[in-house]
Amino acid sequence: MVGLLPLNTRLRHRAATDDMDSHPVAPLEVAQHLLHSRWLGKCADSFHTQPHIRPEAHYDDVNSAKVPAMKHLIFSLLMIFSASKTAADFSRDYLDGAAVRSADSNGTSITYRVFNEGDLKPKLLLVMGLGGAGSAWGDAFIQNVESQGFEIIVIDNRDTGGSDLFTDWGTPTVWWQILKYELGFSVDAPYTLDDMASDSIAVLDAEGHEEVHVMGVSMGGMIAQVLAANFPNRIKTLTSVMSTTFAPHLPPPSSAAEDNLRDLAGGEAEASREELMRQRGFHPQSMERHLMAIFKTGDRTQEVQTITAPTLVLHGSEDPLIPPAHGVHTAEQIAGAKFVLIDGMGHNLPESYHDQIVGLMTDHIVAYDQ
Repeated sequence: MVGLLPLNTRLRHRAATDDMDSHPVAPLEVAQHLLHSRWLGKCADSFHTQPHIRPEAHYDDVNSAKVPAMKHLIFSLLMIFSASKTAADFSRDYLDGAAVRSADSNGTSITYRVFNEGDLKPKLLLVMGLGGAGSAWGDAFIQNVESQGFEIIVIDNRDTGGSDLFTDWGTPTVWWQILKYELGFSVDAPYTLDDMASDSIAVLDAEGHEEVHVMGVSMGGMIAQVLAANFPNRIKTLTSVMSTTFAPHLPPPSSAAEDNLRDLAGGEAEASREELMRQRGFHPQSMERHLMAIFKTGDRTQEVQTITAPTLVLHGSEDPLIPPAHGVHTAEQIAGAKFVLIDGMGHNLPESYHDQIVGLMTDHIVAYDQ
């Protein structure tokens, strides 16, 4: 009779009673169910989830030599954000040359850098996406924004750069946590997007800035949305780029994202890609915890509907990871928001699009900066 019970029923029973014996759930069976997850299911079809993964564990031993297949999947998603395949196209020397400052966010140390300071210059906070420190913006983008006359505050999200890392918490078993989310259970995470938004407020307080403009990309766009919703008196304008409200009806990654995942190599090639990501300012060891912060926070549609800051939503027409419908939905929730679809852009910030992105953002800010 046990085998005839639906998987959802047995998982809910296990969560309520912690009784694996009466309603056993095979890890491989759980993994197969996970393949239908609205966010990662299409991509996960490219991988074989190993049956040795224990569903009762909420995190893996940080020193374990066995890395779950889902970690490879999330790591490859980060590669989609990379502007190119060669490190020669990316520079962060200008970013790294700026003095590092720090702020205390309820006991968590957050580092940041400030560029083009000036009392009369409009203040712009930049928030990077999944696994990215401030250096992931790259010199070319920062200098382009700087040329528009902004004072720029570039934050290292918690768990990246010089900000406090959460390695002692461990690495979550991503496929298990996402399955819990899909079934309506709480996700284990050391922090939420609300905590990460509060980190930005701590930085603004440290700099003495009462109000700023904010731009965020991908997960950074989600954090920027939380900032605008939770701290309306601190945000003058919002620019949300290739981001989402995380509403459940929105489409999953496209087939193009699947094709990207199939190119993921192992061994030395994978190690080389991880090193490339580190050179670009991304922290692979933190990305699973960032992902869990997104799932822990969940659907933010109602929260986004409360945003009153003038809002610009930018999205690439060829974004394979977060399809354009996510950007459309974000703009539809905010009164007066403007949506711009950038033709040909994917889930990245290639230099060929910098002038267009910075120009749109600048026009938006100037129209409302008082």
